[in-house]
Amino acid sequence: MKNNLSWSDFEKVDMRVGTVVEVNDFPEARNPSYKLQIDFGDEIGVLKTSAQVTTLYNKKDILGKQVIAVVNFPKKQIANFMSECLLIGAVDDKDVTLLEPGRQVKNGLRIS
Repeated sequence: MKNNLSWSDFEKVDMRVGTVVEVNDFPEARNPSYKLQIDFGDEIGVLKTSAQVTTLYNKKDILGKQVIAVVNFPKKQIANFMSECLLIGAVDDKDVTLLEPGRQVKNGLRIS
């Protein structure tokens, strides 16, 4: 088990629901990945990220899917691409299953 977080630590992590509005190949990435643009609603807008989810998803599977991401991490350079958020998924070796709400909800809703 990893170190325990305090409640105030957890409250600092801003996880939101967004809809994937664009998916592109990312051949420059070290590991097979897609470049995604995710719409988090009016308050946050559209953020970019890369995702190593190519073993379980093709581009058509992801486009239009609602996903959950951390939106308040610092930007991170990945190859020639600037990632602005971090998708949340269940990781099993190289297979990543994206976490998603159980039903369609408003983009930008906070996860708590």
